[in-house]
Amino acid sequence: MRRLLLVLPLLALLATGLVWWRALPPAVAIALATSGPAVEAVYATGSVEPVQWAKVGPATRGRVVAVLVEEGERVAPGQIMARLDDRETRARVEEAEVRARQAADELARVRPLVASGAVSRAEADRRESEARAARAVADAAARRLDDYLVRAPDAGVVLRRDVEVGEIVDTPAALFWVGETRPLRVTAEVDEEDIARVTVGQRALLRADAFPGQVMEARVAQITPMGDTTRKSYRVRLALPDDTPLRIGMTVEANIVLREDPEAVLVPPRALAEGGRVFVVEKEIAQLRRVQPGVQGPRATEIRRGLAAGEAVVLDPPAGLRDGQPVRLTP
Repeated sequence: MRRLLLVLPLLALLATGLVWWRALPPAVAIALATSGPAVEAVYATGSVEPVQWAKVGPATRGRVVAVLVEEGERVAPGQIMARLDDRETRARVEEAEVRARQAADELARVRPLVASGAVSRAEADRRESEARAARAVADAAARRLDDYLVRAPDAGVVLRRDVEVGEIVDTPAALFWVGETRPLRVTAEVDEEDIARVTVGQRALLRADAFPGQVMEARVAQITPMGDTTRKSYRVRLALPDDTPLRIGMTVEANIVLREDPEAVLVPPRALAEGGRVFVVEKEIAQLRRVQPGVQGPRATEIRRGLAAGEAVVLDPPAGLRDGQPVRLTP
């Protein structure tokens, strides 16, 4: 009986404590909205290339017998960079030249005989046509010899050489890259969902694995009118300054800046509830506030409208928290 009498007050005390605990305001953690830079940007990846450059390949299939230039060497327009084996074609040229000379000699022999009547005018005309045809064949064969010479299309520097003596090459191959080392640009691919917001002149922030922790700048110089239907992207050219440390062929990540605010209102992402809502705490009272979110990052979210720097916001608002409800602040 005594035990029962002792238990009953204890249960009553626990029930009273439970009611009291439930009546307490919910405990919340808060953070202050701060002021700092916010940048809205379009992400893209690309590679560094010269503004002026060209791939140089052979005009015909053949075996390389000579490579006449090295990487880093400056070449002039039309300069021979490599030679292919042309012995078989040269033999055909010599044969065609012999036939052309024979046809010309035969024409020269019969022309004086036309006046005397020993050779008819029709026969002389036939010989003349044959001589012209033979000469045309010989000239065409001689021009084909130039196909066995790989020439520089324009003045520039040999940026890259991908051929060695003895290789058999064909027309799709690129044996050399010729261009100027300055100026440089980045050719980037921008998703079709974002391309409408990209315009010429916008600033771009670049990062490259070769320069960790360093942010470089570029400008949007050109947007190709036609997109890639397979990749669903558009090609964007970013002009680089002459003093850029980036080198030809490097891959970069680009953020094309659409909007930036150096004094934006920032809150932790945990403060933003679904539907663009935050709870602001004033004198331990939670007040629901509708806000307009801006740039959202892993560490901070921009609030473009509805909140001022210095106001206290609730982190991870508990379910059921209501506008005007008292709250307890936790450390």
